[in-house]
Amino acid sequence: MSETDTDLEARLAEQDSFEPPQSFIEQANVSDPDIYDAFENDWPHCWEDAADLLEWSSDYEQVLDDSNPPFYEWFTGGELNASANCLDRHLEERGDEAAIEWVGEPVDEDNRTYTYNELHREVNEFAAALQELGVGEDDVVTLYMPMIPELPVAMLACARIGAPHSVVFAGFSADALATRMNAADSEYLVTCDGYYRRGDPLDHFDKATTGLDNVDHEVDTVVVERLPSEDAFANTWPEQTRGYDELVENHAGETVDPVDRDAEDMLFLMYTSGTTGQPKGVKHTTGGYLSWAAWTSHAVLDIKPEDTYFCSADIGWITGHSYIVYGPLTLGTTTMMYEGTPDHPDRNRLWEIIEEYEANQLYTAPTAIRAFMKWGAEYPDSHDLSSLRLLGTVGEPINPRAWKWYYKHIGNEECPVVDTWWQTETGGMMLTTLPGVCEMKPGSAGPPLPGVSADVVDMSGSPVSAGEAGYLVVNKPWPGMLRTLYNNDDRFINEYWREYSNTDSDESSDWVYFPEDGAKIDGDGYITVLGRVDDVLNVSGHRLGTMEIESAIVGVEGVAEAAVVGGEHDIKGEAVYAYVITEDGYNHGEDLREAIVEGVEDAIGPIARPEAVIFTRELPKTRSGKIMRRLLEDIANGDDLGDTSTLRNPEVVEDIQRKLGSD
Repeated sequence: MSETDTDLEARLAEQDSFEPPQSFIEQANVSDPDIYDAFENDWPHCWEDAADLLEWSSDYEQVLDDSNPPFYEWFTGGELNASANCLDRHLEERGDEAAIEWVGEPVDEDNRTYTYNELHREVNEFAAALQELGVGEDDVVTLYMPMIPELPVAMLACARIGAPHSVVFAGFSADALATRMNAADSEYLVTCDGYYRRGDPLDHFDKATTGLDNVDHEVDTVVVERLPSEDAFANTWPEQTRGYDELVENHAGETVDPVDRDAEDMLFLMYTSGTTGQPKGVKHTTGGYLSWAAWTSHAVLDIKPEDTYFCSADIGWITGHSYIVYGPLTLGTTTMMYEGTPDHPDRNRLWEIIEEYEANQLYTAPTAIRAFMKWGAEYPDSHDLSSLRLLGTVGEPINPRAWKWYYKHIGNEECPVVDTWWQTETGGMMLTTLPGVCEMKPGSAGPPLPGVSADVVDMSGSPVSAGEAGYLVVNKPWPGMLRTLYNNDDRFINEYWREYSNTDSDESSDWVYFPEDGAKIDGDGYITVLGRVDDVLNVSGHRLGTMEIESAIVGVEGVAEAAVVGGEHDIKGEAVYAYVITEDGYNHGEDLREAIVEGVEDAIGPIARPEAVIFTRELPKTRSGKIMRRLLEDIANGDDLGDTSTLRNPEVVEDIQRKLGSD
């Protein structure tokens, strides 16, 4: 007699760990438990396994050069091309197989399949077009596009000619685009006229041109015409603007020899939020990053060439770079892209796609999983998801209840779940279980990957005991790591290395990477990540700097001061709470609240939209004048505030609590 849903849920709730199915272990890319000891004993030469997944035009001479920490160099002397590794080497065996399955938002209207031959042809044609525009090696090309196929085409075309790309998330504002283009000194922009969101066409080109008005140098622009004529906006293209289709057509059938790049040459820049208002330009290189994306895709996501692999992230973030484009295509698989949202036109959409394309892996965010839970199991339960072999989560910690729901309703208790912790800066996964080796513990990311040395330490840098909380650190370099922050080596050292390193030492063992996350570790070495300990919020898996949001709020007329913190949110994980002091004479009304929200969206994008704007006459401050953000977080979450006697204005706390409650 089969278990009832109630009995099954009760049994799952009691389980603290889950073993991978034997059927999965038997076919897994990595299934030998000895890999951990083997990598540790052969470090750093163990990473030759990652390099072997690539095709090198010149062999590397040294796996790791650690003579100048923290400016590590990997696979020194080697040369390769990322575009050739993603395309050319697969043509003989995989040329007629799908490289990209693109699902547009309008159902059954805009789906496109690119075989490896077709993708190779279009990448070559656009690479030739970029060269015609004057793009050369080491010129940074900014890509400001949504989830359309021309985005990975442009990325691979840039890589082909040795031009680093800088992808700016399409949801970011015009100001955010200008800031990033100015910081990168980027003279080339590839964007689009518009795209769809929940059935409505959005005017993306107008936002792009508004951003270009604030770029302090000349820019050549290429525009992809995504929208059909009936939905197109009546925009006038400024000078130095070319149409993507025209450029590609002008170079039809042309091929461009891939440029050999040194392993340490920059592949791309990605700007991420920091503790100041200025985004950080994270620099990733060709050999180390590409090998890391490929190896983690192979070992953790269990990707095989014959798979159809689905990651629901946006390529505007690092997850899409590593695990939609570079990792999967390097392995020669079919990778999926989806333009729309999981609930448009209805809440069956994601499951319809998985069923139709028979996806083998699903890699998504806890934010999405919590939304799926809220909508109800009847949606996935009404679809055939039996093609799925592995599930993954990315972007933020996942709580045990959501993990178990995902395991049961999406994986039917037959798919391992890899809960992956990593950052833009790490290039790829760092903490997670190997699905063909490790048992899974809901809520815990897992142990460090083989060859990765990570620990949880106290404030003095000493390892904490099992069960205790502390600070996550990484004790050894790894191939996918960022090399520096663009044009800012000092900030690179100060933000990531100074806290727990002996920065006067030339010994690599004295340098420790600090990702600014809190964590705890259990007796089996499994690490549970607790969240950020700096002034960066994690909203729906996206890092947002509090300073950047505060600067946008203070820029609104009538605002004197602002403090932004994160509050717990059932769906987003963390939401933006803004505490605002107005200038004398300004009304704390709905008009000002709307202006603040609009100001944040204009400066950063809808992703940073405040969950709540709380007007207050003062902010809780210490006697030295420092804002007590911890108290503001406690207020947002309704937590016990503890001792407030150290404040110079303790009476303001009760006033803020009352106002938040009334709002």
